[in-house]
Amino acid sequence: MSERITFIHAADLHLGAPFRGLRALSDAWADRLLSAIAEAYDRVIDAALAREVDFVVIAGDIFDSARPSYGDYLHFFKGLERLGAAGIPAYLVTGNHDPYTTWQHDFFSLPPNAVMLPGDRPGYEIFERDGRPLCLIAGRGYYNQTWPADECIADGVTRADAVSALEGKLPEAGEVPFAVGVLHAGLHLDPVKAPVDPETLMRAGMDYWALGHIHQKYAHPSFDDPRIAFSGCIQGRDIKETGERGVLHVTLREGAPNEAEFIPTASVVWQRMRVDVSDCSNLPDVTDKIMRELFHENGKARCEEMVVRIALEGATSLHPLLEQPDVLCELRKHVNDAYSEFFCDALVDATVLPCDKEALRAEGLFPSVLLQVAEAQRRNPDDAVAYLQDEFLRKNVKLPSSCTRMIDELSDDAENLVLDLLLQGNER
Repeated sequence: MSERITFIHAADLHLGAPFRGLRALSDAWADRLLSAIAEAYDRVIDAALAREVDFVVIAGDIFDSARPSYGDYLHFFKGLERLGAAGIPAYLVTGNHDPYTTWQHDFFSLPPNAVMLPGDRPGYEIFERDGRPLCLIAGRGYYNQTWPADECIADGVTRADAVSALEGKLPEAGEVPFAVGVLHAGLHLDPVKAPVDPETLMRAGMDYWALGHIHQKYAHPSFDDPRIAFSGCIQGRDIKETGERGVLHVTLREGAPNEAEFIPTASVVWQRMRVDVSDCSNLPDVTDKIMRELFHENGKARCEEMVVRIALEGATSLHPLLEQPDVLCELRKHVNDAYSEFFCDALVDATVLPCDKEALRAEGLFPSVLLQVAEAQRRNPDDAVAYLQDEFLRKNVKLPSSCTRMIDELSDDAENLVLDLLLQGNER
């Protein structure tokens, strides 16, 4: 009979992390977000208990700060104690936000079910079920807040190293069905924070690598049979961390592909939305369309509450109204008053006036020349990037790398802006 283990892979809890930029807009939502990360952590523990997993691994950045508060420590340890009461061990490593040297051990001693792997060297543990060793746990955390560029954080974190280090605690044959590696590392996705070549990890003899640091869920080679994975953060903290966030429920079986099920844990999801209002004939239609899209997006995100930034787009005769700041402010207020579970952080106008570009080309007037120049520019994106670089250099400002990736979109926006000015009689 083949063996099987299951565990929760969590990372980047960032307990105590601040939420910036909302306080000036909404005190209520700023206060709400202060509790969101702690709630997300509780959901991690709830998931482990509900699924009766064998153990939990947390791959670094448990706290957001190197000097977390007593309250954050208390909340974290209470979660570990809940696992301990159910007989579920937890294996932890530190990250660059909460390195090993800064842990305030005078606050608490880890409960008996929790083990922190060292930060100054590789560490090894054995998970046993009914007295039988089933899984080797090998890993290493951050010792300081930075990782030396000439050292690989994965050195010594292999199955062979774990077997050698734990030789006296293993069966005579030294055989254990499974081995799991735990690291806080950038892999090949972040070349600065303890980068590791995925092939190095693939050769280490581990069945699964539980990684932290990258806040998005990611699997290598794929989620069909994940061997190396990031679970992502458990709660988005700002508009850069959009979409659902959570942990992975991992199942390892002898002779079968690995399985990793995503479990959402964020109670508040950040989202960017683009709402096409070209079919709206008046402002109430616009707010109705926004609300329908909000409910649709909320269903996909599998969350209770959502903070959104919305861009209105499409060709509409309402454009002259929608570009007025006071009108957008009233629309945003109406959306926020309509349903308390949604908060529109920003509402911007990206609409354009209806425009028959083929008719303008046929007229042969200035708009026709503009469209020809814009079309020629699109055929030479390198020239457009060079032009932008020159303009930014004239102002002693570095051209953001995002501009080069968005050159086609920026060209479209520039074309629509000039046509908009022309069609409105240059009133602005």
